[in-house]
Formats: sequence, structure tokens, C-alpha cells
Amino acid sequence: MTHSPALQKVPPTVVSLADHEQHARQQLDDNAWAYFSGGAADEITLRANRSAWDALPLWPRVLRPLAGGHTRVSLLGRTLAHPILLAPIAFQRMAHPDGELATAYAAAALGAGLVLSTQASLPLEPIAQAVLSDPGRGPLWFQLYLQHDRGFTQALVQRAEAAGYEALVLTVDAPTSGIRDRERRAQFRLPPGIGPVNLAGLQPAPTPQLQPGQSALFDGLLHQAPTWDDIAWLRSITRLPVLLKGVLRPADATQAVAAGAAGIIVSNHGGRTLDTAPPTAVALPRVAQAVAGAVPVLVDGGIRRGTDVLKAIALGASAVLVGRPAVHGLAHAGAAGVAHVLRLLRDELEVAMALTGCKTLADAPAALSAD
Repeated sequence: MTHSPALQKVPPTVVSLADHEQHARQQLDDNAWAYFSGGAADEITLRANRSAWDALPLWPRVLRPLAGGHTRVSLLGRTLAHPILLAPIAFQRMAHPDGELATAYAAAALGAGLVLSTQASLPLEPIAQAVLSDPGRGPLWFQLYLQHDRGFTQALVQRAEAAGYEALVLTVDAPTSGIRDRERRAQFRLPPGIGPVNLAGLQPAPTPQLQPGQSALFDGLLHQAPTWDDIAWLRSITRLPVLLKGVLRPADATQAVAAGAAGIIVSNHGGRTLDTAPPTAVALPRVAQAVAGAVPVLVDGGIRRGTDVLKAIALGASAVLVGRPAVHGLAHAGAAGVAHVLRLLRDELEVAMALTGCKTLADAPAALSAD
């Protein structure tokens, strides 16, 4: 995997992330659309993620001196051009043949951070090799699911380290998959030739012999689910900082800091695990207050406008992650589509800052205050 992504063009009528979504729907079959766009159960949290950002008004401030402003942020010892990263999304070759490679090139070209999924449909090494030498790229992180075989997990972590990934993002909110009705209605299946290639060689977990009345979940699968003790184990086998993704409760955030987490990602898995979980815009300020600056707090879930990015920063986030919009851009325009999504968000963020009198993102909290 050394080729560059195919060059495609974004139609001039695509001027928002919602437009990207509409064009993506025309390209993706029902199987892929159910996977990328669906949420858990009745999709209440999926919708609430979006509506919660909409419900927060921005208060304009006028006649502020804004010349020389910028969107730069500091994150884990690096200065980023802007606070937008791409969230981990599995099996991106279902959206476009170039898959994660196109996404990586787009992120690097736009200075955005990239979090590669454990379940990427391309190997982690060539993705890193494609972008590490780009001086303008953002952070390159690897998202991790702890596997039932801890030896395999350790080898996977060592691969990520050797390839040049700069942090691990441990997903902690999915000890089991959510109830995804939309996927079940579509009878979702991975297409031939697409799968979690970085998990090749992982042997299936042993099947427990259940007694009558026992639960396949509680007496089977969940015996392999990670716990707080595994955070200490993970930190012991890697030199990379470990961020925990999927935290909504302040108490869990403070425990994560105590366990040595280098960062917290406020996330409800894009509404794909526990339906009726709170939207991330509601959870974010509570987590940020609990962490009190000890580590960076990031957030994902429902971010579709630059105004949402500004609101997230105002509520205490250091940066945001976007997921589905990147897949939408990828699906209909490849790397150019992903880059356009990022460009739109950054341009909209700058405009929102200017119209709320924010010269830098340090001014963001005032944008939510009527005082």
C-alpha cells in the first residue's frame, strides 16, 4: 500500500457537512449506510448528540480587536493549527476503495489529527508511513480495543509504537456492542475482502460452557471485558500516552486521571452503544470541571458545524473529534472529500470566533455567556 489516493473533486454545490451527507447517501448501499449512520436502539442519543449542540446559543460580541487572531491549540505537548481531529472509524474501505489511506492524507494536508481504528480496513503501518514525514500534519494516534488475548494486544501496541503512532486511545465504553436495530434490519455484513486486518491472527476467545440459566453475556463475554486494572497493565507495556475514550461521568474522569490517563475523550460512541445516554454536549462541562485541567479533555458526537467546535471549546474541551462527516466526504469524493469536510469546519470555526469576538480559543467561554 504505497499508492496515493485517487484524485476526485467535490461538487461546487457541496457547501456544508449536511451536503456531504446527502451525497454520501447516494454512493453508499443500504448495508454500508446502516453501519456508518446508524445508532443504538431507537437512536435517541444519536439525535440528541446533534440537538444538544444546536440548543446552545452563541452570544455575539461586537467591536472587539480581532486582527492577528488564530485557532491554534496546545495538545499533549504539541501546538496544533486548529482543534479538529478525525475520530476512529472502522472499515473505511466500505465507503471508498482508498479507505483509511485517503483519510490519513486528507488529515495530514489539513493539519488535523488522525485516530486510526483498531478495526481499520488497511494495515496500520503504511497509514503511518504515508503521513509521518508531513511537517504540517496533526497528531497520529492509534485507537485500541483491549482483546481477550493480552499477548496479542501487547503485540498490537508494539506494532503501533514501532510504526510511529504518538498516543493510544483506549475505547472504554463498549464492553459489548450496542443494540443496533438499523444494522439488524439491513442484515449488515462486511463485504468480501474487507475486515479488521490489524487483528489478523487473533484466535477466537474460548467459548465457555454455560450452565442452564446462565447468561452468554454476563457469564461469558464480560469475563474478558477490560477493567480499571487493565489501565495500569496497558500503561506498563507502552511508552505512549494513553487517552481514555468513552467517558461521560465526572467520577470516571477523575478515576481516569488517578489511573494515569494522559487525556479524556468525552464520548458516547456516536450514539452506537447505550441509547438514552446523555449527549456529549451535556456531559462535557461536567467532566471538564471534574478534571480541572489535570489532563486535556476532548469531545466527539454530533459536531457538524464550526459553531459546534467553538461551543465545545467554550465548555472545556481542548479539541474535538469528528467521525461520520469524514466518512461522508470519503464516500463521494475520496481524500478530497475528507479534506473539504475539515476545511469547512475550520473556516466556519474562524467565522464563529470572529462573530463572537474571540481572537483566540482562550476567549471561547465568553461566547456562551450573555454577560
